[in-house]
Amino acid sequence: MAARSICCVKQLAESPNLSSIPSNYVYHSDAAEISAAKFEASIPIIDLSLLASQNPHLKLKAVHDLDQACQQWGFFILVNHGVPEELIRGVIEAASEFFDLPEAEKPEFQPENVLSRIRYGTSFNAATDNVFCWRDFVKVFVHPHFTCPDKPQSLRKLLPEYCERGRDVVTKLSKAISESLGLEETEMATVLELSSSLQIFVANYYPRCPNPKAAMGILPHSDHGLFTLLVQNDVGGLQIQHDGRWLSVSAPANSILVNTGDHLEIFSNGKYKSVLHRAVVNDQTTRISVATANGPSLNAVVSPARQLVEAEGGAAAYAAMKYEDYLLEQQSSQLDGKTMLKRVRIHQ
Repeated sequence: MAARSICCVKQLAESPNLSSIPSNYVYHSDAAEISAAKFEASIPIIDLSLLASQNPHLKLKAVHDLDQACQQWGFFILVNHGVPEELIRGVIEAASEFFDLPEAEKPEFQPENVLSRIRYGTSFNAATDNVFCWRDFVKVFVHPHFTCPDKPQSLRKLLPEYCERGRDVVTKLSKAISESLGLEETEMATVLELSSSLQIFVANYYPRCPNPKAAMGILPHSDHGLFTLLVQNDVGGLQIQHDGRWLSVSAPANSILVNTGDHLEIFSNGKYKSVLHRAVVNDQTTRISVATANGPSLNAVVSPARQLVEAEGGAAAYAAMKYEDYLLEQQSSQLDGKTMLKRVRIHQ
């Protein structure tokens, strides 16, 4: 079957005299509620350098702070992460160059093959979405086997180092999380086979929208995997749900936004929660974000950590499921909150 032609939002947004959006992009949400979302200064800030500090008191406090951020927010701002600012900016610019390529030079995808190593598309899953997101994307599987689009050359040059540094960040976070759960430092890495972890690079393009209160960049959802690391250009749009409210998140200079995923919730037996988040759009300028989703090995069968289940009297809150199967089912469906996670939750 030949790959179908993709009608991207970028082309639509650049249409002459565009003053409204097509009906299939209208998301029936509460416009007033979207407008009311605001930046919340109390969002946790985690200093990655302290998680490996030789000072036991500083390390203990950093691990405690991470534990609280994962329990109470499922989201935090990461500083002193070791990823050079010029590398981050270079990758964002390279992503912009990708979207500026002529459509004929961009790889196309078959909607039914959601695990293709390179997918370029629009919305979330154009084959199943009832309402389209005001978003174009390119998704690339970069680990355990590295892949990259042929163009632009800037992306091929910068992506290997950027992804490797991202995995270093996740390695440090996984050690601290294991410790905060009362496990051996290497427990998460061993059980979830992180040496062959799945890492997906996702670049998102949210063009100017003539009616931003009617559209949504990406619908509310939680991420698969363990941690998603996100950077963006100087245009905001990320919102997270906290205590039943949507909060707009501002990214300090040279920071990485991190949200916890479904498989951290599963592994921790529900102690940590994956966070619902969404992207809103604006009528002024384009937002570009770059997310790297970091999960277990595709072959890992993920379930709550045995020690945590035993400590709770043998009560596992989630059924075991192979990560590849979870990912395939989630990516093949419509985006709908934490629906996939609910399917593996065990109701006592």
